[in-house]
Amino acid sequence: MQANIIGQEVDFEDYFPSMITSLGSEGFIWELCNGFRLLMDVEKGLITFESLKRNSVLLGLHDLRDDELVCMLMEGDMDGDGALNQLEFCNLMFRLSPGLMDGALVGNNLDVMNK
Repeated sequence: MQANIIGQEVDFEDYFPSMITSLGSEGFIWELCNGFRLLMDVEKGLITFESLKRNSVLLGLHDLRDDELVCMLMEGDMDGDGALNQLEFCNLMFRLSPGLMDGALVGNNLDVMNK
């Protein structure tokens, strides 16, 4: 699979469908929430530009420029605060996974994120 990130074609494997198969819907949502906590600014409870930049090496994104990191945040920022809350992060992850876009694998278990 290919994605276009700031004019560059990037190949990646979409593992989300297989993760849902092995973890189940609730387990998958739990792992997404763990990913959010890994990237968030602990004091703010949000993924900020600073926390994303600081933790980008964990994602193998240490070569991304600041403007590329800002674009990543803007892609998921639904409330316009310049950061991602947990729901925005999970929504973004679903939108970026073509295998999940039809919703068939996850069903109605998205309410797990709010628990």
